[in-house]
Amino acid sequence: MKHPKLTLIAALLTTAATAAPLPVVTSFSILGDVAKQIGGERVSIQSLVGANQDTHAYHMTSGDIKKIRSAKLVLLNGLGLEAADVQRAVKQSKVSYAEATKGIQPLKAEEEGGHHHDHDHDHEGHHHDHGEYDPHVWNDPVLMSAYAQNVAEALIKADPEGKVYYQQRLGNYQMQLKKLHSDAQAAFNAVPAAKRKVLTGHDAFSYMGKRYHIEFIAPQGVSSEAEPSAKQVAAIIRQIKREGIKAVFTENIKDTRMVDRIAKETGVNVSGKLYSDALGNAPADTYIGMYRHNIKALTNAMKQ
Repeated sequence: MKHPKLTLIAALLTTAATAAPLPVVTSFSILGDVAKQIGGERVSIQSLVGANQDTHAYHMTSGDIKKIRSAKLVLLNGLGLEAADVQRAVKQSKVSYAEATKGIQPLKAEEEGGHHHDHDHDHEGHHHDHGEYDPHVWNDPVLMSAYAQNVAEALIKADPEGKVYYQQRLGNYQMQLKKLHSDAQAAFNAVPAAKRKVLTGHDAFSYMGKRYHIEFIAPQGVSSEAEPSAKQVAAIIRQIKREGIKAVFTENIKDTRMVDRIAKETGVNVSGKLYSDALGNAPADTYIGMYRHNIKALTNAMKQ
């Protein structure tokens, strides 16, 4: 005969193990990974914009609206990353939502975090008209600790019973982010300051630039949709030639033609691909994996 108390405990454990995970929708893949790292088995994540896709160029579908309406929590980046129709759909759905950048001091879009303006003004081409703030906070692992904290708090609010579980996973993840920053700092400090200059497709790396004293030059602004003028591209070509910049990268979310053209006209080889606004294939299928790929690619190219 089974002991009733043991039967009850077993039943409770079975119920806990088989309880349906919290349905969470995130606006893009990097945020989706952060939510997964903290939420673990207690959450089921769907991202509106998937791996290798451009959040700036995303257009909402009826299927995405259904995803939002069926969620218990929607996580947004904020700072203007999400298009107005996404924000509107979330608010109209009445589903609880949170912004991962809440309380984080952002760079202004015109504030070139990694650009040092001690050179000529003929390369003014990488200033563009875009939103008030730069939304690419994830390119600074230090700020990502607060970003992850906001995600954890939103999960706890939506699923109070998981509080201890989420807090433990948050603590572990923040330790990984701390190690990521430490490794990034050591890697970039090993590169002479004069060589920390990089061309990318759009202005997604200002937070990394500010944190690690790297100058990022881009033909497109904070949004990858703004097309640069011929004058702007010509100015960047002159700067690359004048300053001997060797680190030239395409991005996983963008058409490579603009960077390829600049590389060809300057006689510089394209160094590789960076993950800017979206995850990719393994090992770049997590935020930390993506960032480590970028550190290695950048430092190898800058040392040339």
